[in-house]
Amino acid sequence: MSIEKVREHLAEYGLDGRIIEFDVSSATVELAAAALGTEGARIAKSISLSDGDGCVLVVCAGDCKIDNRKFKDKFGFKPRMLSPDEALSLTGHAVGGVCPFALPARVRVFLDVSMQRFDTVYPAAGTASSAVSLSCEELYRASKAEEWVDVCKRREYE
Repeated sequence: MSIEKVREHLAEYGLDGRIIEFDVSSATVELAAAALGTEGARIAKSISLSDGDGCVLVVCAGDCKIDNRKFKDKFGFKPRMLSPDEALSLTGHAVGGVCPFALPARVRVFLDVSMQRFDTVYPAAGTASSAVSLSCEELYRASKAEEWVDVCKRREYE
């Protein structure tokens, strides 16, 4: 089960006790925010994109969207979201529970600077009814992110 893999992964960082499981779906930013009683922007959504051979995972604030030009300038290819089957196959997590933890080695993780305005963010924990409460520093460390990037459209937070 995906959440158990995530729990084991987060235990390596002493963060497994931060996982929250819900009796309701948290598969979208809106549902996760409602389940947590927080604003949608604090939901750290994981966007799984094809890089031709595998997957690039960009984690960003829940109120942001990928800026195609910024993404292409950074990565050298046009972003294409994975289908639900591709996401499951490449990340090991089903859509709604895709998260930057317990991933196969071929998945590259990048965190968007849009989350840095918050002390705490809430990525999924491997299922469509879970989340984990983390600081941006904890998320960076536990996700084994390659770097912070700026690939999202600017919103009202600027």
